[in-house]
Amino acid sequence: MSVPPPQLAIEGLARHFGALPALAGVSLTVAARERRAIIGPNGAGKTTLFNLITGQLAATAGRVLLDGRPLSGLSPDAVARRGVTRSFQRNNLFPRLTVLENLRLAAAARAAGSYRVWGTVTRLPAPLARARDVAAAVGLAERLAEPAGRLSHGEQRQLEVGVALATGPRLLLLDEPTAGMSPEETQRMTRLIEALPRDITLLIIEHDMDVVSSLADRVTVLHHGEVLVEGTFDEVRADPRVYEVYLGHA
Repeated sequence: MSVPPPQLAIEGLARHFGALPALAGVSLTVAARERRAIIGPNGAGKTTLFNLITGQLAATAGRVLLDGRPLSGLSPDAVARRGVTRSFQRNNLFPRLTVLENLRLAAAARAAGSYRVWGTVTRLPAPLARARDVAAAVGLAERLAEPAGRLSHGEQRQLEVGVALATGPRLLLLDEPTAGMSPEETQRMTRLIEALPRDITLLIIEHDMDVVSSLADRVTVLHHGEVLVEGTFDEVRADPRVYEVYLGHA
């Protein structure tokens, strides 16, 4: 019996900006249903890795495969149609549109035959129903009529996760979802991510080690654009190289 390929395979991935290597030959695999954290100091190449996976940047070398099929060279919208969705470090919402409208647009973009996304919400019942379900899942069911720009920072981050979920991803990439949050907001976001369906494979860039320890099955540490070490959270935490370059001296 043949072994199925990993859901995500990254092979020798490199990206140079002029003479500067932002990524220098990264290779890793992520199994279906896995929750993988990507950590490392600022400038390690974490967001560049996400940009290469999702087609925002072209690789200098190497390739990305989803279920054994190449993603490299595809446009961001083509990558999204393959079931790969991401959130960003910075707010990527429509601030003047309501919570419901932001979610409905994301759901409509994935619904067959519903690319008239700027029409009246009530004309698209399936995306509208999806939007309401996602709002409940991310704790915003009571905020549907509120413009996104009026939400608190924590609520906006919840909505960003909701927008990603509304597209029905198979692989979800979250770039620092708890950045700038209070401890209470961070706990709420962690619980939200923990409750995501396990059929969604998760890659998360995160600096809060409490969040990483709660969410990640495995952790990959990047340093100077290369994989320094990977393993379980406890294995990574015990590695002296990680203390040296990221967590501080033991």
